[in-house]
Formats: sequence, C-alpha cells, structure tokens
Amino acid sequence: MPIQLINGTHIFFERSGEGDEVIVFSHGLLFNHHMWDAQVAHFKNNFCCIAYDHRGQGQSDSIGNLDMDTLYEDAAALIEALCPGKPVHFVGLSMGGFVGMRLAARKPQLLKSLVLLDTSADPEPNRLKYLLLNQVFGWGGAKLVSDKVIRILFGKSSLEDPSKKSILEMWKRTIENYPRNITRAVAGVIYRKGIYEELSQINTKTLVAVGDEDVATTPAKAERIHQAISNSQFKRIARAGHSACIEQPESVNQLIGSFIR
Repeated sequence: MPIQLINGTHIFFERSGEGDEVIVFSHGLLFNHHMWDAQVAHFKNNFCCIAYDHRGQGQSDSIGNLDMDTLYEDAAALIEALCPGKPVHFVGLSMGGFVGMRLAARKPQLLKSLVLLDTSADPEPNRLKYLLLNQVFGWGGAKLVSDKVIRILFGKSSLEDPSKKSILEMWKRTIENYPRNITRAVAGVIYRKGIYEELSQINTKTLVAVGDEDVATTPAKAERIHQAISNSQFKRIARAGHSACIEQPESVNQLIGSFIR
C-alpha cells in the first residue's frame, strides 16, 4: 500500500502508468483518490498518474491542522518526494483546486500546468449553512445529512439520470461511512481563507473549468478565477454539477487531454 510520510503524517497515494510526464490528481471534499478513476484509466497509458488522499480524508492520516495551507504544504512535499526535479500537471477539483492555486502562486517551479475544476478562490460564502450541516454530521453521523450533501455535490442532470444512480449511491455510501472526525476536514473548507489576491502571481498555464449546474462553486466563481489568471483558459462542462470528473468523465478527459497535450 503506497504511503508517503509527509510533514509528519502519512499520505496515501496510488501511482499508475509509466509516462515521462506526470499528472497529479487532487480530489474534492468528502471524496478520495477514487474520484479520479475515470481520468487515471484514460491517461495512464501515456502519463504517470498520481492520485492521492488529502490529510484527514480517505486512507491518509487525520493528524494536525486540516486548513488549506497545510494541505497545500502536503501536496508540495508529496510532489517533491515523488517527482524530484520534474514539474507536474496538477489537476484539482474544489478542495483540490484550493490546493492547486496555492501551489501555482507559491511554488510554481513544481507545476508544468494547472487544471482547476469546480473551485473558487474566495472564502466560503455559505458558511452558516455548511456549519449547521457539519454540526449535524458530527452529532448524528453522515446518514442524517447525506441526501442534502449529494444534492450539493452533484448536478440536477446527474441526480435525475437513471444511468448514474449506481455511482451516486456508491459515493453516498462512502460519505456515510466516513468517521465523525471527518468534520475536521469539512471545517477546514468552511473556514478557508481566500486565495484571490494571489492569483495575479500565477503564470503557470491554467485551465479553469466548471460544471454548468454547479451550485457549490458556481460558474461565476470560475470566471472570476479565469479573469485573474492571465495565462488561463475557461470552459463550461455541460450537464455537470460540482463533481464534473465523475458526472461527465469523457468531457473532462477531453478537456484535460487537449489542454496538456
């Protein structure tokens, strides 16, 4: 089982493929490295793919602070350990995007390109709403809030599509099986500091993409990032919510592939 000791905690990752160039995949809140299964399967024939679990989620340890700056430091140390001297393509969704923006602004030498999916550069605007959900989560367990959480994480088209029922149910079970201390990771997102003021420092080639049904980090948030990063492209992903890589994997694969080619 691949585990790397990073900044005093054990970070779980999976490495697939043997390509010369490396893609690092960074998942969103309440998911894990399996969020990227469709992307890893698509790219591993031509790239080395590394998908990891954030501190406090998945199979990584839940030790120390779980704020975005700590997660950024974990990601930087992981890249330095696994890919010494080799800049990577970094693909981050939501929380993974919070990490990716910090990497590009503060340690650009680690990145060859940056893909930001369904993310925001601002503090959480719905803090009170999510604090209440997190309190219920911690008090009574995830089953009390999982239906509401799924409606935040996935778009209307996915929720109404019978062909996506099984994968949505699988992620719902994953969320419901998290231990109650996952609320620490959720709090790290709820109380996150904005990164918008640092975006003008990013010169890394960047793709900003967002599901057109994303209610958690809306298309307007993505456009705001795009406008602040000079070397960036902006794309909308049709019929996707806040989990575009799961909801529309073929579209996301095409966007990433065209961008990093």
